[in-house]
Formats: sequence, C-alpha cells, structure tokens
Amino acid sequence: MHVPDGYLDAATTAGTAAVAAAGVALALRGSRRELDERTAPMAGLTAAFVFAVQMMNFPVAYGTSGHLIGGALTAVLVGPWTAVLCMTVVLLVQALVFADGGLTALGTNVTLMGLVAVAVGYGAFAGLRRVLPDRRTGVLAAAGVGAFLSVPAAALVFAGLFGLGGVADVSLAAVAAAMGGVHLLIGLGEAAITVAVLGAVLAVRPDLVRGARHLTRSAGTLAPRPEAAGRPRTPNTTAPMPPAHPAAEQPALIRTDAR
Repeated sequence: MHVPDGYLDAATTAGTAAVAAAGVALALRGSRRELDERTAPMAGLTAAFVFAVQMMNFPVAYGTSGHLIGGALTAVLVGPWTAVLCMTVVLLVQALVFADGGLTALGTNVTLMGLVAVAVGYGAFAGLRRVLPDRRTGVLAAAGVGAFLSVPAAALVFAGLFGLGGVADVSLAAVAAAMGGVHLLIGLGEAAITVAVLGAVLAVRPDLVRGARHLTRSAGTLAPRPEAAGRPRTPNTTAPMPPAHPAAEQPALIRTDAR
C-alpha cells in the first residue's frame, strides 16, 4: 500500500499532500476530546504495534506492495482523530528511517492509510454498533467488518489517484484489478487480526478500548450495591436513642411533714 516516490505526477502528489495536511490539522483539534490518562498510553502502544505490522510488506504488482494497515483497529482503540495522528507518525517514521514509501509521496500515503482507512473503518464500526447487540460480540463484529472494508477502500482510492495522475506505463484497469483483488484477501487478514487484538484487550481491560467504553458504563450502572450482594450491613451506632418516658426522667418527690 505504500506509494513510492514518482509514482504519481506532481499535481496529484501536491493535491494529496494538501488533503493530508488538512486532515492532520483537524485531527490535532479533534484528538483533544479523545486523549485522557487512559487513551494517551494506549495510543503509543497501538502506534508501535501498527508500525511493526506494517513493516511486513509483500509485493503486489507494478511496483506496489501490500500489508496490513491497522487504521480501523487504531480508531476503535483510541478514537478516530487520535488514530489519524498515530497513523501519520507511523508513516513518517517509516519514510524517514526505513524508506518505506517516499517522502514526496508521504501526503499520498497519509491520505490513503491515515484518512481513508481510518474513516471507512471507524465509520463502518460506528454504524454497525448502533444496530448490532450492545455486547462484546457486537463490538468485535463491527470492528471486524470495519477493518475488512478499510483495506480495499484505501486500495481503490489509490487506483483512482493513479487514474488521475499515474506516470507508470500501466493501464488503470490492471492496477485496479491488482490492488483491489489482492487487498480483498488482505482485508480478511486485517479483520482477523483486529478481532483477535480487540478480543484480547476486552477480556482484560475493556475500559482501555475507547470504542467499547459504553460496555463498562452499562456494567457499572447495573452493578449491585454491597447490601444487595450479600454484604452484612453495619449497624448505625450514631443514631440518637429515643427519649425516655417523662415520668421515668424525674425522681419521685417525698414530702415529709414535721408536726
């Protein structure tokens, strides 16, 4: 999925760079509502995981390569805006340190994997979550479908960009068939890994999954009070004692008459 330098013409490259810059700017503002004491550490761990997964590339055709993207997984874990920032950092480090994707094509790669994959993956997840059962299985199913759709969506957008400004002597139909067909298979792997990772996190710390925090809130509202769970109630020793009868409070008066 990483687009190399010189694969698109200057106009298309500049256009995707402008789209990527605008998307990252919006993500910087939107992430303020998502980052907290739980999301910030999870964002770093998720970015490291996505970085490692994306480094496992395999060739597709016509100078392109395929790999797992991780946009939907990141969005479900830390939120869509923070996911855009995580994907951008991962792609920047890959381009600077490992030459995985060109520097001039960084805007194109951010647009494809940081914007399109995250938007399609999280959009499908959020839409399905409203209709699927409000349980752990519903969250995993929605995330799996979103992860699957995000991969061929990004591949087809790349095919469209190639149709606008591709400089290689390859037909658009050939690029679309190669990218679309192979990335359907990659999407299945992306869905499987997304469900596996989310299932593991939900089993241990569901509060760390931003897209599933409604499950922890629902569980909290239904949790029984200690009295209802069989815990003995502590007697209230500070309650005032009822007043004694007035006749018992005053001593009897004995009158003696000395004659």
